[in-house]
Amino acid sequence: MTNPDRPPPDDAVDAAIARVLDAEHDAHDAVRDAERTATAMTEAARATARSVAECTERRIRAVRAAFEARASAAVAALDAAAVEAGARHDLTLAELARLDDAVATLAAHLTEPGRG
Repeated sequence: MTNPDRPPPDDAVDAAIARVLDAEHDAHDAVRDAERTATAMTEAARATARSVAECTERRIRAVRAAFEARASAAVAALDAAAVEAGARHDLTLAELARLDDAVATLAAHLTEPGRG
């Protein structure tokens, strides 16, 4: 006597094989989906990295440009100061008189007995 709730052995084997094949198919689909998701995540991460790199490069260029501008201004100021320092200065009559007095005082100090 056979149990009406139980499928025949060949049908049970076929059903089990079909379930295994369906599960394998589902697993392959899940792996493909995971690969697609991973690829999309990788591309998004690369895009973010490119964006960060571009932003960083812009900031570096701006800092470099600001530094070069400040350095150029400082060099120009130093050049102007050097030109001014090297410029001929004609003494005024008052400055010449003060210089003469200073030289006379020094000469007296050096030539008077007991003072040097």
